[in-house]
Amino acid sequence: MNKKHIRIAVCIIACLALLTGIATTIINIIVYATTKDNILSQEQAAQVQDADCILVLGCGVREDGTPSHMLEDRLKRGVALYEAQAAPKLLMSGDHGREHYDEVNTMKNYALDCGIPTEDIFMDHAGFSTYESMYRAKEIFGVNKIIIVTQQYHLYRALYIAEQLGMEAIGVSSDYRSYSKQLQREIREVLARVKDFGMCIVKPEPTYLGDAIPIMGDGSITDDKTINE
Repeated sequence: MNKKHIRIAVCIIACLALLTGIATTIINIIVYATTKDNILSQEQAAQVQDADCILVLGCGVREDGTPSHMLEDRLKRGVALYEAQAAPKLLMSGDHGREHYDEVNTMKNYALDCGIPTEDIFMDHAGFSTYESMYRAKEIFGVNKIIIVTQQYHLYRALYIAEQLGMEAIGVSSDYRSYSKQLQREIREVLARVKDFGMCIVKPEPTYLGDAIPIMGDGSITDDKTINE
């Protein structure tokens, strides 16, 4: 390859990189701009009428089965919203796809320890991603109006997906503290918004679907083992 061909190749790569950067920026602006007004305080969310449930998105669980700081804060906010009567049900959606890793039972145990009755706590064992959690909330649990709880940097994407899948959604931030390695999460989130922007166009089915589990029923139907055993 001569110098002329090398220059052409470099120019093509540079143009592609520039276009990718522009597209990424535009998509992130769209996701942010279309959802930012739907992020409310806990007090504002408590005034929302007719929400079907409070969806708490899963996060890391330690080896001893206790929630990470980020998950603990999401659960704390979800319980507070339930106690404020923002919605009559909690939907705990997370990863329980491996035998020795279980976000959702950790999440339910936390809510039970806070005095929430088991019938008001639903578990989605196949919430392997934000997109899958939203898809299953709509298609499996029949949710139409939802309050989403997660850290604020993540809320924009979660709200965007929920709305694109046909739910009326508001979000409440669970940022009770600062978190280590947050800059890394923010960078990953920029790319995750692009990925899920595309997913919302194609709308693929999640890893698992299954039978309908109406959110207004008894959450105990989603139990897979004895709680607090």
